[in-house]
Amino acid sequence: MAKKVADLLVENLVNAGVKRLYAVTGDSLNPINDAIRRDGRIEWIHVRHEEAGAYAASMDAELDGIGCCMGSSGPGHVHLVNGLYDANRSGNPVIAIATTINTDRTGLENFQETNVVKLFDDCSKYCVMANTPQQAANAFQAAIQHAVQHRGVAVVGLPGDVSEAEVDHITVANKNFYTNPIIIPGIEEMEKLAEVINSHKNVMLFCGYGCKEAQEEAMQLAEKLKAPMGYSFRGKIFFDKVSNPYAVGLNGLLGSKSGFKAMHEADLLILLGTDFPYTDFLPEENTIIQIDDKPERIGRRAKVDYGFAGKIKDTLEVLLPMLDENTDDEFLKEMQKLHDEQEEKYASYVEAKSKEKNIHPEFVAAVIDEIAADDAIFTVDTGMSAVWAARYIKGQRNRYLTGSFNHGSMANAMPMAIGAGLSRPDRQIIALCGDGGISMLLGDLMTISQYEIPVKIIIFNNRTLGMVKLEMQVAGYPQWQTDMKNPDFAKVAEAMDIKAWNVEECENVKGTLLEAFAHNGPALVNIFTDPDALAMPPKVEFSQMKGFATTMGKLMLNGQAADAIDTAKSNMKYLKELF
Repeated sequence: MAKKVADLLVENLVNAGVKRLYAVTGDSLNPINDAIRRDGRIEWIHVRHEEAGAYAASMDAELDGIGCCMGSSGPGHVHLVNGLYDANRSGNPVIAIATTINTDRTGLENFQETNVVKLFDDCSKYCVMANTPQQAANAFQAAIQHAVQHRGVAVVGLPGDVSEAEVDHITVANKNFYTNPIIIPGIEEMEKLAEVINSHKNVMLFCGYGCKEAQEEAMQLAEKLKAPMGYSFRGKIFFDKVSNPYAVGLNGLLGSKSGFKAMHEADLLILLGTDFPYTDFLPEENTIIQIDDKPERIGRRAKVDYGFAGKIKDTLEVLLPMLDENTDDEFLKEMQKLHDEQEEKYASYVEAKSKEKNIHPEFVAAVIDEIAADDAIFTVDTGMSAVWAARYIKGQRNRYLTGSFNHGSMANAMPMAIGAGLSRPDRQIIALCGDGGISMLLGDLMTISQYEIPVKIIIFNNRTLGMVKLEMQVAGYPQWQTDMKNPDFAKVAEAMDIKAWNVEECENVKGTLLEAFAHNGPALVNIFTDPDALAMPPKVEFSQMKGFATTMGKLMLNGQAADAIDTAKSNMKYLKELF
């Protein structure tokens, strides 16, 4: 029996495990809207901006293995692009349907016409324009299969008239296949891998997101080798725990001295499931092994000596019995001591700032870490919010932390929390937002309100683009056009029927956060943090010191002495370490 293409799409999405989709309906999307309504098995989430929908769908994919978003003709699907870039770079399987004007109108520069394949090609693993009903039937199955197996975005362009058309003969499968192969290096490669590791005494592990399913095996490897363990930002929530005796911290722009030093002083560095992009922070003198299930990544960031293709869990299960036990823990103890000292400095800084009237963001992040649930899911904005999360949010029993770690976009935390809240309604969802980020997609607070998604939105309101301000300072530029005039975010949230608070003094931070976390429904806490708070990377170049000093000098010469003094007063401990 013939089916309409829109109905066939719904059937494919249901069979693939899609539970909901995010879209703003209209014109060419209306036939699919009606098919979703009639079928009843997929929830339609009416977002206020398609970019928010793409981020939310990406979070569905990250947590459940599949996500879906849609955009109507022209502007509707163009708005998806930024969120889809993020999903694709994060390896999240998202199906995006870009509906278009009718087929007989294309190629004539018609109203809302776009070239779907050109538009989405760079932010997807698969992109096709379905110009006939039969082509659409084939494309749906292929798109989902590509997204799942290649871990990324698949886009199908779908004209409105094709959605309404019937298709009576379907030759492709009506389901998708979630395969999970075992991937390990060959026998000779495994022997070489074990040989190299056994021939080195001071070994350091650096674990990325690819270790998500191999946490136990990575810990066993650290124990056997007496190896300090560092981690990327995306991998930190799995290993940055008080209970982990091998943890020595992050490396990179958001890292710590202990994470940086352990990596550089090890004889052998083993990169496990990480595509760590900050080459300037990676060593060049020691031996480096890299293991990744995507072999095209091997060696593109660091001077890798030995590269092996394999899933981390599969590879370590075979490798561990082949390794000699290292009985010398001197290197581990030295790095642990440095890490403990660094953690004490962070804690003492928080303690000191907790007694001041001005609210330092480190204090806020530390309080959130203290009172959040053991299985909380954190989404963090790019910028200074990510800095404080990197420094102070720790792993617990089953915590999860994510953000725009590969694409580096602003405004991601709140829409990601939408997806997390709908995918995991039984868990505490906390979005750590910057005032710059939340401002970009502020309208989708109404999506949270409409669907009563019980997320907790914490705004680090420093009235400035903090990360950009810091970038300018270390480059020697006076900060300009970084200040922000914000609305009263609490009043905005209340107008959208979301419980909200403003916090302007340290003494009110913890109590307000406890009240917000206990609230049965969505909540927003707008915290006015010190705009002059800085965060120093673990590796400071002379050019950065010179640039920072130059900036302070320029501020003084241009009559902004008060700004320079405020910056110094707010960050005296960091400045002592810098100079």
